[in-house]
Amino acid sequence: MTDRDPSFADERDQAPVNITDSEVILRRAHEMIATARTFPLSSSPMIDRDQMLELLEEATTRLPDELRQARWLLKERAEFLAKTRREADDILDAARAQAERMVQRTEVVKAAESRARNVLESAEAEARKMRRECEDYCDQRLASFEIVLDKVAKTVAAGRERLNALGSTTMDSDAEPDEVDEDDPKFFDQDRG
Repeated sequence: MTDRDPSFADERDQAPVNITDSEVILRRAHEMIATARTFPLSSSPMIDRDQMLELLEEATTRLPDELRQARWLLKERAEFLAKTRREADDILDAARAQAERMVQRTEVVKAAESRARNVLESAEAEARKMRRECEDYCDQRLASFEIVLDKVAKTVAAGRERLNALGSTTMDSDAEPDEVDEDDPKFFDQDRG
């Protein structure tokens, strides 16, 4: 910068650098652009490129270190937040997967319990059915046995009556009873009734 303002040089040479130094330089650049003469028949300003670049470079070098550190911290913060978001997303994905596995296990357990209930109910129903069938069968067998016993009881009673009748006739006659022919069909009359 050859055409530097002496007050500008004083500002730059100050020992403590603060943000106002950069502001002064940027305002000066703004003023140079705003007050620059325009090219003939145009609205474009005539600005000395080297002078403007030098002003901007000066403003950049005068930026306080805290601002650079703040930019670096902001960048680091953004990276940290992105990393934290990725980790949080990974944790959430793992939690969702775990929850899904637990739900599936729960569903498997529920299905197994339901199946076990169905099998147990089916087995109990089959047992009741078999018990009824067994009771019916026993009842039928006992009924037929009762019929047979009833017939046997009647036959025994009829036989006893005959014996009593034969005994009373022989006692009356004091004669020898006729021999009973077992081949005679009348001998087993009790079987008919």
